[in-house]
Amino acid sequence: QAQLVESGGGLVQPGDSLRLSCAASGRTGTMGWFRQAPGKEREFVAAISWSGGGFVYADSVKGRFTISRDNAKNTVYLQMNSLKPEDTAIYYCAAARTGIPYYKNDPGLYDRWGQGTQVTVSS
Repeated sequence: QAQLVESGGGLVQPGDSLRLSCAASGRTGTMGWFRQAPGKEREFVAAISWSGGGFVYADSVKGRFTISRDNAKNTVYLQMNSLKPEDTAIYYCAAARTGIPYYKNDPGLYDRWGQGTQVTVSS
């Protein structure tokens, strides 16, 4: 099974950008990013197909975040632009179960998770 390690989080100001990375060891298919803010449920952010040709975003990040992957490096990225204070959360990378398409955003369909990386947006 793939092991996932996120990196790239940090403290930034509103309007700034960050790029998160998720390095995977082992085979992966659909990959997703989720986030969890204090006192809130884990929520879907974005997902991408194995080929990179299919992707989907939560409405709250559409137009600001971009998910991509480099299969040669076994790495998935989340480019986050125009960050807002409400984007503050722990961000998790996840690998979906075999055969799950990218447009399924139920966290229960993902069976491998990274440890998370903190993103804080504050002035």
